[in-house]
Amino acid sequence: MNFSFIIPVYNRPDEIEELLQSLAKQIYTIPFDIIIVEDGSTIPCEHIVDKYKDKLSITYYLKYNSGPGDSRNFGMSQSKGDYFIILDSDCILPENYLIEVDKSLTTNYVDCFGGPDAMLPSFTSVQKAINFTMTSVITTGGIRGASERVEKFQPRSFNMGISKKAFEASKGFSNIHPGEDPDLSIRLWKLGFETKLISSAFVYHKRRIDWEKFYTQVNKFGKARPILNYWYPEYAKPTFFLPTLFVIGFIIGVFSLVFTFDWILKLYFAYTFLVFIVSTIQNRSVYVGYLSIIAMWKQFFGYGLGFMKSFFKINILKQKPQEAFPELFFKV
Repeated sequence: MNFSFIIPVYNRPDEIEELLQSLAKQIYTIPFDIIIVEDGSTIPCEHIVDKYKDKLSITYYLKYNSGPGDSRNFGMSQSKGDYFIILDSDCILPENYLIEVDKSLTTNYVDCFGGPDAMLPSFTSVQKAINFTMTSVITTGGIRGASERVEKFQPRSFNMGISKKAFEASKGFSNIHPGEDPDLSIRLWKLGFETKLISSAFVYHKRRIDWEKFYTQVNKFGKARPILNYWYPEYAKPTFFLPTLFVIGFIIGVFSLVFTFDWILKLYFAYTFLVFIVSTIQNRSVYVGYLSIIAMWKQFFGYGLGFMKSFFKINILKQKPQEAFPELFFKV
């Protein structure tokens, strides 16, 4: 199978350095190529790419800023491969990544797959805490939908594969961001393509993010989901409302204190303590356990409030998604 890696990058030359290092260490013996798409960066990474041209089959493109979805589409349209692997620039691959992908697709071929993210010991404490809340089964993470039926798994574009056939049939990613990856998955299902999780094809997702950026990110995730539910109501799930219900329940719990009714907040305290204990044990660090509490509350409130705002505008006020949230749509 001829794999091509498609990697959009925006002002992150340091990330590309680490990612290319890991690609150069792949023990997969069949040649593969790499497409780097510089999405209108003001801090280019071409000098980093040049360092690896004698080690990897790599092509560099610079284009105006049109968002990660359009940049991925551009990269796939320029590629010579028959199966594209899409990565975020802040990922690092284990050396057997391609072997695991090839083995899984050879055994049970699908035209689109996704893989989970993992953590390296070298990650900062904040990165470990955010990784915990984004992946733990006791938060909203899970393994990016690993509990779903395999044919209805929605790959995420930080670690995602799609065949050339599926790309050409679907026209690739739309201009919504975030939300472009579940949107593509649903359109692929409607076209008759299957998706699956390859749990062994994990990446180390080194999110370079602070608390403010993390909140903004999950808030946008929350805003995008009601738009996807509006476009594809047959794929909406009650579980999508859980973060919003978490927020509403907490507010009710605070107001209930006026009537000395405190059992609701006691449940929130118990859940918070559970997050602390599980993260502390998993990460072997009390400090990371403490930071995981912060990450969990930011995740639930960021996503929940974003979902609530978007649901109100889209479903109650009947606003068009592009007019209600223009910041979620790139012009291409």
